[in-house]
Amino acid sequence: MKFLLLNVGKTNDKNIDSAIREYNRKIQYYTKFDIKNLIIRKNNSLKDKVKKNESEAIKKIINNNDYVILLDSEGSSFNSVDFSKKISKLMISSTKRVVFVTGGAFGFHDDIYARANEKISLSQMTFTHQMVRLIFVEQLYRSFTILNNQPYHHN
Repeated sequence: MKFLLLNVGKTNDKNIDSAIREYNRKIQYYTKFDIKNLIIRKNNSLKDKVKKNESEAIKKIINNNDYVILLDSEGSSFNSVDFSKKISKLMISSTKRVVFVTGGAFGFHDDIYARANEKISLSQMTFTHQMVRLIFVEQLYRSFTILNNQPYHHN
């Protein structure tokens, strides 16, 4: 099982980027996890055109047999324990790769919503795209510590 976090854009904050790299290093102990940032030139300010360009870039990375989960404010909410159960179910499934996708500033194009297997919300609050990445990798790491009875998560 492989996990991929696919991000539209890059992280400009060095502190956030450093924390993301640290969680990525820790996650490697439990599973194969990669992070890919799609750098898309925004030569058009039209919202729909930007979303379409981002969609095309995302579709180039996603394989037909990937299980795709969008990190989206309209998605299902989980607490940390339930999210770890979700990760456990994915790991025992026949899926070879799970791709978590963060969208750009305007969200996802309709064809990405159509391709997704599900949507997950990290919170009802709004976060910067940089913070979403950090929160997600921390929760993924937390999930693996819960599943492996490591002393990181406290109920």
